[in-house]
Amino acid sequence: MSSPQTFNDLEQWLNQHRVTEVECLVPDLTGVARGKILPREKFTEDRGMRLPQAIVGMGVTGEFPESGPYYDVVDPTDRDMQLRPDPSTVRIVPWATDPTAQVVHDCFDHTGKLVPFAPRSVLRRICDLYAAEGWEPVVAPELEFYLTARNTDSNTPLKPPIGRSGRAETSRQAYSIDAVNEFDPLFEEIYDYCEKMNLNVDTLIHEVGAGQMEINFFHAHPLGLADEVFFFKRTVREAALRHDMYATFMAKPIAGEPGSAMHVHQSIVDKATGRNIFSNEDGSPSDAFHHYIGGLQRYIPAAMVLVAPYVNSYRRLSRHTAAPINIEWGHDNRTVGIRSPISSPQARRVENRVIGADANPYVAMAMTLACGYLGMKNQIKPKPEMRGDAYLSPYALPRSLGEALDWLRRETDLHEVLGKEFVTIYTEIKELEFEEFMKVISPWEREHLLLHV
Repeated sequence: MSSPQTFNDLEQWLNQHRVTEVECLVPDLTGVARGKILPREKFTEDRGMRLPQAIVGMGVTGEFPESGPYYDVVDPTDRDMQLRPDPSTVRIVPWATDPTAQVVHDCFDHTGKLVPFAPRSVLRRICDLYAAEGWEPVVAPELEFYLTARNTDSNTPLKPPIGRSGRAETSRQAYSIDAVNEFDPLFEEIYDYCEKMNLNVDTLIHEVGAGQMEINFFHAHPLGLADEVFFFKRTVREAALRHDMYATFMAKPIAGEPGSAMHVHQSIVDKATGRNIFSNEDGSPSDAFHHYIGGLQRYIPAAMVLVAPYVNSYRRLSRHTAAPINIEWGHDNRTVGIRSPISSPQARRVENRVIGADANPYVAMAMTLACGYLGMKNQIKPKPEMRGDAYLSPYALPRSLGEALDWLRRETDLHEVLGKEFVTIYTEIKELEFEEFMKVISPWEREHLLLHV
């Protein structure tokens, strides 16, 4: 049957698949799956499942601020929010021993309104802004990740895993078929899992780094694809563990190797005509195409912390590493932050290459669509196209988490579009994570500063 649309449809789906347990999932700010596991007979429409509000608004270490603006948004009495399943998100859990389903839930407050700082709520908010204009955004993510050997000591650097040959990669193998085949058993299981979950994954390639892979998704509506990326990350990590290795979506997990990105291709369709508004009738680039790029250029630097959410994220964004350092744009140019691939007029699109693989997919898609939306609404003209090497141009993005937080706090246009409550929660949590990181003394500091300064 097609994706369930109502709770009755969902119940039929659960019965058809003879499900005995249901994982009720809520993506938090980091993209981690929070929630509850219920016996099938307890999963009913009138149950009214609840979680504390703060569950979707905590840091990657599980900490909360002790005071401050955070509690102007999250009730200090730790109120509950009500979870409601989105029937269209139901998937089987392919690695479970007993028939188990997983369903993504939306978060509502006691008045019945969406909790504004829940990541899925933010993306819904942005999609609603497009719908009000008669537009429908279409996106296609490309997600990079590393396979590594098991590593239970956080002080030990990561290493590539052992493949079928009994050897680990020691050199870069971009687009190598044989290098991918080293991990055939793992990828066969990943594709099997994805098929059972109806995830619309397309091609798999070996990326530049040792043990670095990339999976591409077919283009679709942003909310559904964000759900798929959420499920996919969980799936790949689980499959890797079953093959005695790790899969990581850290932006820069291995020193000396390229970082991992989540490039997001995006175009906008006029809902009334089905036409891609990035192209004119004669096939030439439209004003909307240029204004969208202008919005990305104007607002991405201030929104950077939304898609480079950790201190590690900024290690990826350096010259000559297949990652952008600025927000220049160009046709078929991989040195820029905003690329327009070669395509037909109907498939004309913009690729945001700034986003890291460590970004929450809901927040990442909300961020890039919000910037483009502001560009089209305010008719922002882009800079002239970059026709050469953008790495020869200056840095134009924040260089650290602390700097990026300051930029977002100052950009009130983004607050209005994304929601002030969300920006408050997000920046307060990231400030807490930054403070926690600054308490750690790194090996580099001990090596170079201990006896020399």
